[in-house]
Amino acid sequence: MSQSAILAGLIGRGIQLSRTPALHEHEGDAQQLRYLYRLIDADQLDLPDSALAQLLDAAQHTGFTGLNITYPFKQAILPLLDELSDEARGIGAVNTVVLKDGKRIGHNTDCLGFAEGLRRGLPGATRRHVVQLGAGGAGSAVAHALLSEGVERLVLFEVDQARAQALVANLTRQFGPGRAVLGTALADEVAAADGLVNTTPVGMAKLPGTPLPVHLLHARLWVAEIIYFPLQTELLGAARALGCRTLDGSHMAVFQAVKAFELFSGRQADAERMQAHFARLS
Repeated sequence: MSQSAILAGLIGRGIQLSRTPALHEHEGDAQQLRYLYRLIDADQLDLPDSALAQLLDAAQHTGFTGLNITYPFKQAILPLLDELSDEARGIGAVNTVVLKDGKRIGHNTDCLGFAEGLRRGLPGATRRHVVQLGAGGAGSAVAHALLSEGVERLVLFEVDQARAQALVANLTRQFGPGRAVLGTALADEVAAADGLVNTTPVGMAKLPGTPLPVHLLHARLWVAEIIYFPLQTELLGAARALGCRTLDGSHMAVFQAVKAFELFSGRQADAERMQAHFARLS
């Protein structure tokens, strides 16, 4: 059922540059909704990761309609929820929580968001062999999207080996053996790859730098980011200088927000309008 008043928020770290509030509130205004969207930044509040449960309790008791969840809480929030959508359960990460009738229902709109961005932003890109950096909450969603979109061999690199192994096991159960594997030789895999996707936080405004040595890039690669503040990361800048096709984080940001808006409001969002507003914000 459609709601006429929405109070939503984003829980994460280092999120002051997030355009998510503006995306949601602008679409709410266009649909004549009373729509407020607030940032709940654990860095700004000087809170430890263990405060996530208290933040969720406070939002629920304050009357929030729903929450978006970002780095570093997309997997930590799982045990704090009452229900999971099939997609969130399969991915093992949540970026959207609907608070309704006293329940906390977790969803994942990142997977849909990245897949839609890949289709629109890199049409015809070869998907035989792709290297993905990072296997956290966002990385899990992106990996599912890549395999769903036809990537034949996905090679994962992640500093937390246990987390990487768990993701590969999950992907193998859902997509079959051999589709996703752990990487061991980054230079060799990138040299042979068609595409490279960064799902680590390296490159964000608060974590500048590149997630791999840029001399490993080559012009045959397409390179994708999920970071959108800044919109052009150092990685994308280096890739574009080589002539690589690139996909910035705006696509995933917009299309995950489209679905989250619909979950919060019960109304269909205008994706083109939200894309146009994101472009104006940029």
